[in-house]
Amino acid sequence: MGRAPTGRPTSFDIAYLAGVSQPTVSRALRGDKAVSAQTREKIERIARELNYAVDKNASSLRSQRSNTIALLFFEDPTPDESMINPFFLAMLGSITRACANRGLDLLISFQAMEDNWHVQYQDSHRADGLILLGYGDYQQYQQRLEQLRDQGTHFARWGSVSSDDSGSTIGSDNLGAGRLAGEHLLARGRRRIAFLGHADDHYPEFAHRYRGFCDALRGAGIDPDPRLQHDAITTEQAGYAAAKALIAMEVPFDGVFAASDLIAIGAMRALSEAGLRIPEDIAIMGFDNIPAAGLTTPPLTTIMQDTKGAGRRLVETLLAHIEGREPPDPRLPTELIERASTAPAT
Repeated sequence: MGRAPTGRPTSFDIAYLAGVSQPTVSRALRGDKAVSAQTREKIERIARELNYAVDKNASSLRSQRSNTIALLFFEDPTPDESMINPFFLAMLGSITRACANRGLDLLISFQAMEDNWHVQYQDSHRADGLILLGYGDYQQYQQRLEQLRDQGTHFARWGSVSSDDSGSTIGSDNLGAGRLAGEHLLARGRRRIAFLGHADDHYPEFAHRYRGFCDALRGAGIDPDPRLQHDAITTEQAGYAAAKALIAMEVPFDGVFAASDLIAIGAMRALSEAGLRIPEDIAIMGFDNIPAAGLTTPPLTTIMQDTKGAGRRLVETLLAHIEGREPPDPRLPTELIERASTAPAT
């Protein structure tokens, strides 16, 4: 079971302290699911206590791997110059920690969707696989995903699980979350509820949220009114424009479910400019629970996605593909975060 600890910590030292073999330590630090969760956690804890660092050169020579993962952010329109959706930015910490716990380097890159990003990494042996965050129009993005699969590139991505049967996509239960949002607004006395966000195959996550929302309305005996659905991408400006268009139609509504927090924040500005009070006249809620959602006036009710769990699950899924193992469950739960923007109607 290993040997007595030496000066500089090695995997043999960890094996000695953990009471396991050195190969078990190596497998555990790679995230191999063949090692029990209890043993893996014990080994990782001892490795942290010893400030153990994986010898990447030796490991790479044995496995013919670079022990590097490439994280690709795809640009999104934002009010500032970051061009990164704050929801995806929230995943960065958990992805970084998950890689560090497994002795992996993380290469972070910012990409425009039209770039030739899908051939730049694994083909040049810069990374063993890719994690993809952000995609814009899914119909265009899907062609790149098919190219990745055809060339044998290992990847994991955040998106709509229902739109991908390859086992490479991690995402929230958008259908259930949409239903939860609709039921919440109905419970607050709202009956004429608008949906702001695309509801077609170009944006499948939004589409599934809308379907779940419509299921909640029908469950309450309310037929969804197509006039109350307005397209919007994930930006404040798109939310503002969609809400302005909704108000201009002069179709009565008393609630809004926005497909993202950014859309909701833009919509709140349009409602305020129109003299509509939140929540007295219009209850509104978003989706994602980005930090800005708690800073609006009034604070925004939202659906929280598990960004910490998402980062870990993306790394676990990518490693499973690289090592030929069964990937973990692709769906993550969501949670309603209730704030003042959906106070009960009076």
